[in-house]
Amino acid sequence: MAQIIDFSSKAAKLSHNLVSSGPLEFRQAHWETVHFIQMLRSDSREFERKRKQTSQPGNDAPVPLPSHFSLEGGRDSTIKALFIHRETEEKMREVYLLAGLIDCMINQVSPILRTALLRDMYNRIFLMKKHLEITWYGPLDQVLLPIASRFFDVRQYQAALRTAATLKDLYERIREGTGEMFDRISRHYVFYLPRVRA
Repeated sequence: MAQIIDFSSKAAKLSHNLVSSGPLEFRQAHWETVHFIQMLRSDSREFERKRKQTSQPGNDAPVPLPSHFSLEGGRDSTIKALFIHRETEEKMREVYLLAGLIDCMINQVSPILRTALLRDMYNRIFLMKKHLEITWYGPLDQVLLPIASRFFDVRQYQAALRTAATLKDLYERIREGTGEMFDRISRHYVFYLPRVRA
């Protein structure tokens, strides 16, 4: 990720503050934030409606920011990689699969990874990072994006990883799980880009 990410180039050309409408929706923030913000789509829609109303002449009351996640640490690297590849859904899904593999290495308990098969996962991660030209910086305690339990059952996903009988089975469960997470995140969340005062 040694490239400079231009957050403003497309935002100025599109109406309103929409940078990208899919597969993940990215919007330009109207407030200062050094991190990407993840917000429920329903909250974002209401926030944008109220913000538009207050931008009318004579109505300058501030609009409170709805509940949201500030994506820091490993999640910051994940969302930046997704933003870099925002034009290609296939690559975005590869990025999220890679995040799932990294998460499995650092946060999940799998008997398979207590064997020499661990080397295969390391090699796969490094090859994917090189292919996608991305890396993770800072603490890697969490790399998968937050998702409400009503949209995705993380405990069931973790249990599926723990009970995988073979490395091939583990890879397939990570691919299925991260694919489903990506679908749910794209359906239910909106992301706001960092904005710092120049």
